[in-house]
This record gives sequence, C-alpha cells and structure tokens, in this order.
Amino acid sequence: MKIALIASATLLTAAFATPALANQELAQKKNCMACHAVDKKLVGPAYKDVAAKYAGDKDAVKKLSEKVIKGGSGVWGPVPMPANTQVSPAEAETLVKWILTTK
Repeated sequence: MKIALIASATLLTAAFATPALANQELAQKKNCMACHAVDKKLVGPAYKDVAAKYAGDKDAVKKLSEKVIKGGSGVWGPVPMPANTQVSPAEAETLVKWILTTK
C-alpha cells in the first residue's frame, strides 16, 4: 500500500513538473531561445516581460500564437521577429501558454 502511494505521488509530481520543462525544451528545439530568454532581453524581449505585458489580455494566446508563426514588428522596438515556419499552430499555443506563466 505504501509503495503504491509513493509511486502515485511520484507520478503526480512528475506530471505537474514536466510541462514547464517540456515547454522550455520545445522553445529550445524550435530556436526560440536563440533570440529570447526567460528572464532577460536578448534580441527579443524576456519571456517574463511578455507575460507581464499580456497579463489579463484574454486574447493573448491567440494573438501571440499568430505572432510566433507569422512574425511581427513594432511592439518591442525596431527589430522584427521573423516568422517561425517550423512551429505548428498547436506548438505555438503550447509555447505561448508556457511563456505567459513565466512571470
């Protein structure tokens, strides 16, 4: 009984801890981390700054997911964000949801 309880607790902990790590790994795999970091500005804004700017915006996931795929400019300065054609719509949504948690 104790072993089953410990195993269940371990699985629950892994299930809740894995998505954040997995999403950062996805960001690295899709080359997002070449221009962005979680806590500091590189070429593009820090993810924590993006999360702060879009906190409370109910359309943030949709808007930012489109921007990940299509690119954009003018929101964070003169350097444009290029389109990322390697990212599917589902992956873009996963990435944006993770970014919005990096406050």
